[in-house]
Amino acid sequence: MHNNGISLSPEEMARYSRHIAIPEFNIEGQKKLKAAKVLVIGSGGLGSPVLLYLAAAGIGHIGIVDFDVVDDSNLQRQVLFTVDDVGKSKAETAKKRLLALNPYINITVHNTAFTKDNALDIIKDYDVVADGTDNFPTRYLVNDACVLAGKVNVYASIFRFEGQVSVFNYPGENGERGPNYRDLFPEPPPPGLVPNCAEGGVIGVLPGIIGSLQASEVIKVVSGVGEPLSGRLFLFDASSFTTRTLQVIKNPETKITELINYEQFCGIVPAENLEAVKEISVQDFKALQDSGADFQLIDVREAYEYEISNLNGELIPLNRIAEAGNKIAKDKQVIIHCRTGKRSADAIRELQQLYQFENLYNLTGGINAFAKEIDTSLPVY
Repeated sequence: MHNNGISLSPEEMARYSRHIAIPEFNIEGQKKLKAAKVLVIGSGGLGSPVLLYLAAAGIGHIGIVDFDVVDDSNLQRQVLFTVDDVGKSKAETAKKRLLALNPYINITVHNTAFTKDNALDIIKDYDVVADGTDNFPTRYLVNDACVLAGKVNVYASIFRFEGQVSVFNYPGENGERGPNYRDLFPEPPPPGLVPNCAEGGVIGVLPGIIGSLQASEVIKVVSGVGEPLSGRLFLFDASSFTTRTLQVIKNPETKITELINYEQFCGIVPAENLEAVKEISVQDFKALQDSGADFQLIDVREAYEYEISNLNGELIPLNRIAEAGNKIAKDKQVIIHCRTGKRSADAIRELQQLYQFENLYNLTGGINAFAKEIDTSLPVY
């Protein structure tokens, strides 16, 4: 993050005057921001505030990794986007918005998934990585790639009302790197134990709070002003407005020598290796409804999702499906659905393994597919 040869135009001096007025920050700090290259992985809940504030602050080169498109359900917290952006590329839309906010910066879009095959190639040109991902395989991948490439990893995560922030792999005064994510979490939780934000929810303002703290840590790392959260984990609970800061200790046994199969490491079975389940399309399901045939419909979503929209099925959330074998008919067709078809397929596999059912059908695409293709009066969420 050398700022040799970096200069600020009169327009930039005026724009960043509130930074420059800080005695310990001043022009030199602003030049360091302009010289910096920061990669933000994910432009969603956390990525939105991180990108907005880093762009506004004058980080000279920002990279965005995201292959997703904007969805209506994003807009409750992903403040980079508007209703006009629904269906568009998040990364490309983010670039347009950020350059409208600050035309004096450069932005590179990586409209791709971040994988073990491209991770090191993508991050090699950046100084600092801000991890705005929402799943364990990618968090471990980001961490390991940063350790192998010698990059600082500014980490944050959110769930419901709680958030956490830390700075991993930070070089100390002696040049030794600080703790990384694996020193904090050597092993991932069992698959399905921690629901994602789509299943467990997140209060919309939380990523704004935590993402802003994450952006603050990036600016501290880049400028050298202040003491980054290296060796510390900051915890915030919005519901009780309490905070804690825990110490993170390096584990000498933590060894990272190569990028691995992170889905496998986190116990996630690849889709192609999962037991196939019988499917019914939303069109065939509608025809079945209209025919008056006798069938059982089970909804394995959460109660709050049922309130958003439902197909009048019997609600048995996925985490209670194993104990509900006696509630499910064996003498007629049983159709099981969730939001998109993934949880219902998992429910069918579990029921078939436990009770040897042979009459279970997964509604392809879930209630969202039904809402898009059959009954457009139902909300898609």
